[in-house]
This record gives sequence, C-alpha cells and structure tokens, in this order.
Amino acid sequence: MSSDHAAAESTATAAATDADGVDDVVLECRDLSVAFEMDRGTSRVLNGVDMDIRRGEILGIVGESGSGKSMFASALLNAVVDPGTTEGSITYRPREGDAVDVLGLEKGPLRSLRWEDISMVFQGAMSSFNPTMDFREHFVETLEAHDYDVGAGIERAEELLADLYLDPDRVLDSYPHELSGGMKQRALIALALVLEPEVLVMDEPTAALDLLMQRSIISLLGDLRDKYDLTMVFITHDLPLVTKLADRIGVLYAFEFAEVGDTESIVHDPKHPYTRALLNATPNLDAPLEEMRPIEGSAPDPVNVPAGCPYHERCPMATDECADVKPPMEAVSGTHEVACHHWPDVDDEIALSTEVQR
Repeated sequence: MSSDHAAAESTATAAATDADGVDDVVLECRDLSVAFEMDRGTSRVLNGVDMDIRRGEILGIVGESGSGKSMFASALLNAVVDPGTTEGSITYRPREGDAVDVLGLEKGPLRSLRWEDISMVFQGAMSSFNPTMDFREHFVETLEAHDYDVGAGIERAEELLADLYLDPDRVLDSYPHELSGGMKQRALIALALVLEPEVLVMDEPTAALDLLMQRSIISLLGDLRDKYDLTMVFITHDLPLVTKLADRIGVLYAFEFAEVGDTESIVHDPKHPYTRALLNATPNLDAPLEEMRPIEGSAPDPVNVPAGCPYHERCPMATDECADVKPPMEAVSGTHEVACHHWPDVDDEIALSTEVQR
C-alpha cells in the first residue's frame, strides 16, 4: 500500500469513529430490496441487503455486470425508476439533526436530500448535460432550483473545478461538446458537489474513460474526500481500480453481498469463492496468461435465483448444504464478513493466482 493511501485510510478510520470508539454510520441499509414485476415473474435485482456506510469512508461496491450494483446506488437515493419497487429501510444520519427515513420522504424533501445531502454521479457524463446550455448555466440552474446563493455557489463551483485540475473560466463558458470525456466527467463531479452534500454516490463514473484518465480521477477523488470531508460510495465492475481508492469493499453477487471487508482483507485474504474467482480472473500484466482463470458459468436470472447459496452452481467448493441452505453473513474479523458455509477452508481449496497491486 502506498504511504498516501495509508494516510487516507487513517483519515477515514478516524473520521468514521466517534469519541467512544463507535463507528459513526451516515447511511444504514437494512433488508434493502428492489424488484420489478414482469410477465414471467418477479425480477428481484437487489435482495435483502444490509450495509452500514461509515462517515468519512470510501466504500467500493464491485461485482459482475447485472449483479445489482446500480440498483444499490439508485436505492440509496430512493431513485429507482418506475415500475421498480424499493423495500426495507435506509436511514440517513446527518451530522446535525434527526435521522431521516429516506424511503419514507415525500417528493419535496426527497428532492432536496438528493442534491443537498446525498448526491450522485451517474455513468456517462455526456447524457447528464443539456447540449444547448453551457456549464455555467448548468450550475446556476442547480443552485437556483435549491434556493442557494448563486454568487457563492459559482465561487464554490470554481474552487471544485480547480480542485479537479480544470480551468474554471474555460469550463464554465464551454458547452458539453467542447470538452473531452474526462473533462466532462470531472465537471459532473463538481456539479454533484456544488450544494455541499455529505455523501457522494458514483455509479461507474470512469467506465467510458481511458486508463490514464481513470487513474487520474481516482487520485483526485481521494483528495476531494479529504478536503471536503466527504463520504463516497464508488460503484464499479473494475476491482483493481477500486482497490486504489476504497477503504472498504463490498462484493455483490446475484443481488446480495457475498463479502464485505477492508480493502486489504478483500485483496489479500478474500474468503468467499466468488471473490477469489474475481481476483483470479483479473487481468494482470505480471501474471502468465495460463494463470488467468475465467469464472465458469453465468450469474443467475433475477427471476429465478437458486435456493441456498446463490453462487453454489458455479462454486468448486459447493456441497449439498450450499444447494439447500442460504449461508448467513459471518464475521471473519472485526472488519471482514462473508456469506459462505465453507469459508474457513477456502485458502486450501482455491489458491489466489494473481496479485492486485494497490
């Protein structure tokens, strides 16, 4: 681990712990589910997940395409589109004031919460901007819609753009088509932060960018977290990328968390067979091609998730118990949990063939 990232993790740990040593949870999810009714049955794209997001941390959420990552991100803001239904509970605990039942908010308070307390950066910056408006108009429109002082808000926008290594004057006077993909993505991050939210949720924010720009934005996000005392949730399919940013990682499989832990544990001592399969399938320039191991089979259909452990049909360690009994989340250590009946044996059964560098 780099000294910079170690310092950032120390900062996050301190920020996430109160004077009594108790984790300071900013978002608490309990039994959170998202479902869509279809002609062929109920498509459950998030299935009863629990997650505590700690104030000041960067939480990475990873998994294959279709694992439920984007649904988790949308659910955090109660922004699942119709006809989807969201059940369970999400509690937002601001620094001051009473706890907020996110799923119980009326339209007006929910609209305020989505920008002023919990903001989101969606995948694909180009589709997030009106091509007929310059960026200054986008910022002004957002500030006015939330009754913020426009002058002070533009000053904050200029500071945020500069923090993201953009020329504020050039960007604010430009139209979306005049900026590169990386510049638009950074401008979108600044727009998401202009109303000073406490939590920033990002859904695949770097997916359409080249590797160099991805790494650049990852570095800048860590700096933003520290400067503005943010909590971040970073959604991605790219496990190596998120290890360079996140303090903790949650691994989603078949719409449920298979494993959650601090990044060092997930990368170097994963206990779920699926997490190990993900790491063994990760491209690595230092590993011989013959050591690359694609994950056999495919993820289950959300209308027909198998009984027992949802991974058992693809798992080399599966037994009759795995097919019949759903494993509970168990503590591996104080910061590391896994849902697997046979996790104590995984080190002997499934070797890690590649090393992800942080």
